[in-house]
Amino acid sequence: MSGLPKLAYLTGEYPRASDTFIQREVAALRDLGHEVLTCSIRRTGAEHLVGPEQRAEQARTFHVLDTAKSPARLIAAHLRWMRRPARYLSALRLAWRTAPRGLRGRVYNLIYFLEAGVLAAHLVDSGVEHLHNHIAKASCTVAMLASALSGTRYSFTIHGPDIFFEPQHWRIDEKAARASFVACISHFCRSQLMCFADRSHWDRFHIVHCGVDPARYGTGKRAGTRLLFVGRLAAVKGLPVLIEALRDLPGAHLTVIGDGPDRAALERQASGLNVTFAGYQSQSAVADTLRDTDIFVLPSFAEGVPVVLMEAMAAEVPVVATRIAGIPELVEDGVSGRLVPPGDAEALGAALRSLLDDADLRARMGAAGRQKVTDDFDIRTEARRLSQLFRGYANGAPTPPIRAKEVP
Repeated sequence: MSGLPKLAYLTGEYPRASDTFIQREVAALRDLGHEVLTCSIRRTGAEHLVGPEQRAEQARTFHVLDTAKSPARLIAAHLRWMRRPARYLSALRLAWRTAPRGLRGRVYNLIYFLEAGVLAAHLVDSGVEHLHNHIAKASCTVAMLASALSGTRYSFTIHGPDIFFEPQHWRIDEKAARASFVACISHFCRSQLMCFADRSHWDRFHIVHCGVDPARYGTGKRAGTRLLFVGRLAAVKGLPVLIEALRDLPGAHLTVIGDGPDRAALERQASGLNVTFAGYQSQSAVADTLRDTDIFVLPSFAEGVPVVLMEAMAAEVPVVATRIAGIPELVEDGVSGRLVPPGDAEALGAALRSLLDDADLRARMGAAGRQKVTDDFDIRTEARRLSQLFRGYANGAPTPPIRAKEVP
């Protein structure tokens, strides 16, 4: 397909077992005809290479830190950019000006500047026309500085919620001002960015959902008693509340997929209950587990729009989640699942009980959930939206709508 800019994708770690939505987005853009190079600041650990997709992606990814650790390559990259002293000094001033407060913040931003020189050289040598970043923290700082050094356009996808806890630390205002556009995963996310960005940039903040491939998910034998949680085992995910609620649901069995710093404490809390901790699993393994799951539970305290909820809904599994952030843009309470107040074990238990006791209700909500994902969160449609933005901003086309109703 002609007229498609050559892209590079950058994240702090790619691929990760917890960020499979980025891998799906890259694959969907490639299917549309884009050439997409993947770049990662750090090399992911073996625990994230849970399937052939992750291993293949790691093998083809450019690792910034690995390259920057070579003094010869690091020096060569920066000597290259020093041949344009005005641009080089401007990028260096940008790194200094946008650094977090304190000596530590200055040092880190200078490190990011060094990394940016290496990344910028790779982008130009590879003929990349547009750099896109996911997770607008440190890796986005590197992307912004690489753009300043090389002149390569850049954009980023902003997720939240944690970046909105420290917006000045991460200077999302400056990143948004310099980006060609920003992809926001929900209207809620967009509104949070608007709180900190200059009003003159708001029209370049577009809604592009993370997505799934609904065709990948099917249904199997469902017994009416199996609950599933998928996510990082950290306090923000609210698992202690779910385990507490489980004490009043003696017939239910909970499978926990994922790992994290709180795993040992959660296993102790769940002692004596019908809970299985399965650790990290591949995308295929999660899809297989969803086939036989009756209810998916996500009791988080802070989220963006969780992809794991999309996956469950695509598999026609009714979901119980907390009424926070962008989740109500995905889950309609009483239609495709239940939404409960965060941190309320009693309300969570009651919502789960209402579904465990009613197979017809589970079936209706499961069907409605799949329809919602098919209509609004299909990765192929969302990739076309992104492709439209990449092409439009490259060609100087009129500013697209916040969220295009139809995409070519």
